[in-house]
Amino acid sequence: MIKRTLFFGNPAYLSTRNEQLVVNFPEEAKEEKTIAIEDIGYLVLENQQITVTNGLLMKLIQNKTAVLTCDQQHMPCGFLQPLVGHTEQTERMRHQLNASLPLKKQLWQQTVTAKIENQANHLLHRKKNALKLKRWAKEVKSGDNENHEAYAAAYYFQNLFDIDGFSRNQKGLAPNNLLNYGYAILRAVTARALCSSGLLPSLGIFHRNKYNAFCLADDIMEPYRPFVDALVYDIVETGCQLQELNTHLKKELLALPAIDVFIDGNQSPLMNAMSRTTNSLYECFEGSNRKVLYPEF
Repeated sequence: MIKRTLFFGNPAYLSTRNEQLVVNFPEEAKEEKTIAIEDIGYLVLENQQITVTNGLLMKLIQNKTAVLTCDQQHMPCGFLQPLVGHTEQTERMRHQLNASLPLKKQLWQQTVTAKIENQANHLLHRKKNALKLKRWAKEVKSGDNENHEAYAAAYYFQNLFDIDGFSRNQKGLAPNNLLNYGYAILRAVTARALCSSGLLPSLGIFHRNKYNAFCLADDIMEPYRPFVDALVYDIVETGCQLQELNTHLKKELLALPAIDVFIDGNQSPLMNAMSRTTNSLYECFEGSNRKVLYPEF
């Protein structure tokens, strides 16, 4: 089932009644609106004057809805996750914690290979040269000790956008702002799926920064990044202004969880594909599978 993504950029009072999200706009002459909580996958709260009742938060968490809060720059900065995301959570976390270093290196090799392949296919889709990326994807070794992931990313962004002097930098010129926003949404999608699969988002297979609570999410989202890039590329091609991340641009990027991707021979909404990816990751930790299932661009 495709879950809905709701975005609130204006002051609002959010509560619950009869298993519904109830929305009231105190500063606008709008009638009360209701939405079934079971249909909500992502709730993005941007405005600083949004009030949310504890009863609603409880029901959203029970529904495994990802609640994202935004900072003063309107970028997602927080993610509310359930304490219990899976009925076998303790057992699944034990397998994750006991994963050997060789296994983690093999999983990172698969992840980097899938990411570079998807970057190459995105370039080919845009009628751009991807021979280097195709070659590098085949040369990735266990643990990616030769750092093909970084070389591929640098080459990919140098050749993706037809913008003079563009480089990928979080604080760089547009469309870096769009990429930042899209990746933040993707990170929340990944963290939500990991929790639902009973895994710890903070314990990565490659990323291991002690200040990062989402190391595993940052690992697993890597092959999905080109789908964000594709959305941003299409926006850039429209010729619209990119300096200000307005509501229209956010709406385009918030469609990410519902876009179709190709995984395991079938089309699937990205949010559902991510759940298949995280479940296959658990199977690798548990020992019943040896390959993480990633989408193909």
